[in-house]
Amino acid sequence: MAGRCISVIVPCRNERAHIAAFCDGVLRQTLPQGWEMQVLIADGQSSDGTRELLSALSADDGRIQLLDNPQRIVSTGLNRAVDSARGEVIVRMDVHTSYAPDYVAQCLATLEATGASCVGGPWRPVGEGWPQAAIALAFQSRFGSGGAASRRVDFSGPVDTVYLGAWRRDELLRLGGFDESLVRNQDDELNLRIVRAGGVVWQSAAIRSTYTPRASFSALFQQFQQYGYWKVPVIRKHRLPASPRHLAPFAFVAGLMLLAALGLAWAPARGALVGVLSVYAVAALSSAAALARKPHRLRDVLGVAWAIACMHMGYGLGFGRALLDVVVLRRAPGAAATRLTR
Repeated sequence: MAGRCISVIVPCRNERAHIAAFCDGVLRQTLPQGWEMQVLIADGQSSDGTRELLSALSADDGRIQLLDNPQRIVSTGLNRAVDSARGEVIVRMDVHTSYAPDYVAQCLATLEATGASCVGGPWRPVGEGWPQAAIALAFQSRFGSGGAASRRVDFSGPVDTVYLGAWRRDELLRLGGFDESLVRNQDDELNLRIVRAGGVVWQSAAIRSTYTPRASFSALFQQFQQYGYWKVPVIRKHRLPASPRHLAPFAFVAGLMLLAALGLAWAPARGALVGVLSVYAVAALSSAAALARKPHRLRDVLGVAWAIACMHMGYGLGFGRALLDVVVLRRAPGAAATRLTR
């Protein structure tokens, strides 16, 4: 007799270099007795051979199932996978993340122990070489993240969002799945719906994974520009942000731009701009210094501080662009604002 089933759902696009190692890691998960697993990978029209490799992998192991995601974005891929899932528990995974052997088992245990609507682990980035290692450290900075609990690797308890996530399938369907109008931030929006409906999103430090961050400052800036842009449709849908920290980067960037504009004709504004930037630089460097490690401490301090600035500036500028598009010009947020890259 077949056991109880857990469905792992994975959106991907152009991941030939990583997909085989990811599948191998997922299939090595240790499950509680009486449970089995299916792995549903929604491919967004890959053009690099990912689809062909997935077809071969699924032919070798029946637990892997390849699905089509013609819209190519994460939210539609996740929903296609949920629709095809036969598991009573859904666990979301990402190709660029490595998972502890008991990751899925811990998701299941935390769901059962807490009764939460969604559970997950902390966002634990690990980079190799410079600047990726500096970028990974910046993700752990309280100044860089605004104190988000999801970046605290030792924290267990209620949060406003978690990295990735796991749900009971029937509850995920009742919630309506992922909002397909969102190119980014679909996870945060779903968790916001859960919290606003009186549910609980729970982070467990026992749910362990490591995320591979962007490998360049320009890619990091673009990533956070996209996060900032797509946060505006989320806030507009729910009328309120999940947390005041979501507004802080835009307020900071808007303030800098205002001071710079006023400074063209008013000397006190120029002085204020220099003062604000100086205080920001000291805060970023101090936060970086608390995280940087030997033997390349000075290089890491500068790299972490610059990564923090890329995160804040990218998010703030993306948020401002979305305000212009969605609120001022009343345009529908479009996928053209987000390049379909990781």
